[in-house]
Amino acid sequence: MNYRKDENNGQKIFTDIKDPARAEVVKIAWPVLVELLLGSLFGMIDMMMLGRISDNALAAASVAAVGITNQPLFIGLSLVQALNVGGTAMIARYYGANENEKIETVLKHVVLLSMLMLTIPLSILGLVFTDSIMTFIGAQADALQAGRGYFRIVMVGFLFQSLNMSISAALRGIGETKTPMRVNLKVNFLNVIGNAVLIYGLLGFPKLGVTGAGISTAMSNAIASVLLLAYIVKGKSIIKISLRHPFKFDGNIIYNLIKIGVPATLEQLALRTGILLFARIVAGLGTVIYAAHQIALNILGLSFQPGQAFGIAASSLTGRTLGAKEPEKAEEYAKKTRRIGSMISTFMAVIFFFFGPQLVSLYSPDPVIIRNTSAALKVIALVQPFQSSQFILAGALRGAGDTFWPLVSTFTGVLLIRVVLTHIFVNIMGYGLIGAWMAVFIDQIIRWVFVYARFRTGKWKHVKIR
Repeated sequence: MNYRKDENNGQKIFTDIKDPARAEVVKIAWPVLVELLLGSLFGMIDMMMLGRISDNALAAASVAAVGITNQPLFIGLSLVQALNVGGTAMIARYYGANENEKIETVLKHVVLLSMLMLTIPLSILGLVFTDSIMTFIGAQADALQAGRGYFRIVMVGFLFQSLNMSISAALRGIGETKTPMRVNLKVNFLNVIGNAVLIYGLLGFPKLGVTGAGISTAMSNAIASVLLLAYIVKGKSIIKISLRHPFKFDGNIIYNLIKIGVPATLEQLALRTGILLFARIVAGLGTVIYAAHQIALNILGLSFQPGQAFGIAASSLTGRTLGAKEPEKAEEYAKKTRRIGSMISTFMAVIFFFFGPQLVSLYSPDPVIIRNTSAALKVIALVQPFQSSQFILAGALRGAGDTFWPLVSTFTGVLLIRVVLTHIFVNIMGYGLIGAWMAVFIDQIIRWVFVYARFRTGKWKHVKIR
């Protein structure tokens, strides 16, 4: 079935369904897309549960508490993910070059380094300085009171969540995306059930509110760790860990992780620092407006997913083809992933623009929240084409091990442009929540310009790893 006559009408995705490159892209991307979309939907359901607590003031404080907790949590997860970027790029290269014997050692390095250097220390800091961290981010008294227990429980769950991310990143490096999808869908489903039971006190359980949501989340992450570890220990995949094989640090792997991971780590630090400062400015607008902002972020997370899914596919395929010494094929894969992902994101943008109030009303009946969040969603709709393209091309660059320019784009766009403009639009010009989202729109355009320009040079095709 061929639609080549329609190429100029924006239907290139359907040009040739037998195209092997496109088929490979879709094969890797669709399980990730399903996993991320349903994961976001489950997260949206969780937020809706909290937003529907009968006490409106407690509901707003609970939603705000989750948003505030997510800021330091995402900083920790982003640092782990930065280390995973190096692991994914190396595993994809070794897999493409048929050097599978190196893969297990890479995974062990990534897991041990992330646990010892990042996850355990950050969890301890979160548990000891809970109130100080939440207050710094902008939690007001009601959000602090409602969310203190939630914060501490989530910090414990962070230990399992980071392990899950490292194993999933390794599996995706070889294009094995169905297993992480299956595991994450199972535990997300359990998390939704656990949230309903513990938030509202169903089936004889105590009514714990937002603290119950934290318990359910942490337990779900622990179950996912057991399932993923069982899978790779049993040797059902090329990605495996054997406790019988002695481990020793490898200088070449450490060098590659530093070369690829340090810029990726700095990028994530810049991203999360910028987002934290951004969130703190918005939190100054009050708990109800911050709850509206958090709902907008929750819906925005849904729109991230096509870009992230196809970005992961681009990373895997770029790394594998460069490992096989096929740079032109790597570029072809990157362009195809961008085209497909961008079309999906554009479709989602239409929904956000025209059906914003209906989406927001699922979270809260509060007219102030509905009005503010709906306005933010119109800006989010305009962001979509730039956001998706930037995610996917940056994924291709990371898969090649070229992590410096994504760092430059994020540092400039988020830490400088977004934070400065948010301060100007919100605190000086008084535009409120819509001003904050106008800053996000400009930030996304800036980041897209940097990443697209770097991709066009083709220099990423010549990055070497040991």
